[in-house]
Amino acid sequence: MSKTLVAYFSASGVTAKKAKSLAESLSADIYEIKPKIAYTKQDLNWMNPKSRSSLEMKDKSSRPELNDSSAPVKEYDTILLGFPIWWYVAPTIINTFLETYDFSGKTIVLFATSGGSGFGKTVEALRPSAPNAVIKEGKILNRLSEAQIMEWACNL
Repeated sequence: MSKTLVAYFSASGVTAKKAKSLAESLSADIYEIKPKIAYTKQDLNWMNPKSRSSLEMKDKSSRPELNDSSAPVKEYDTILLGFPIWWYVAPTIINTFLETYDFSGKTIVLFATSGGSGFGKTVEALRPSAPNAVIKEGKILNRLSEAQIMEWACNL
């Protein structure tokens, strides 16, 4: 059994590609965080203040429902948690994921993809959702080559 799990949410496929590369580099297990209702292109239109993603991000208490609650997190010491950056933080489905499981005593290392911003206040925004875990800021992966991802992953 691997001690590291790569768990990720990907709305458009960009984060999924990086998560798979990361899991392969580490020979780690992988788990996709899926919303119960998939996001459409219109849902992700950040320029539309009434789009689903815009509404969720405006409401910090928003918790999109997960497709399942079968992530095997209890089997792992370290979880690499990936997502796209939305409005300088993780999408609220990441809070849903963290609040669904017990991460007590686990280390969660964040990785993300972003069109231009960094992590912003992501770590601070996620800590209340997993208060008994150690959450660490990792890397924005879409700015890194496959070799750089492998190097970063091997140094975790």
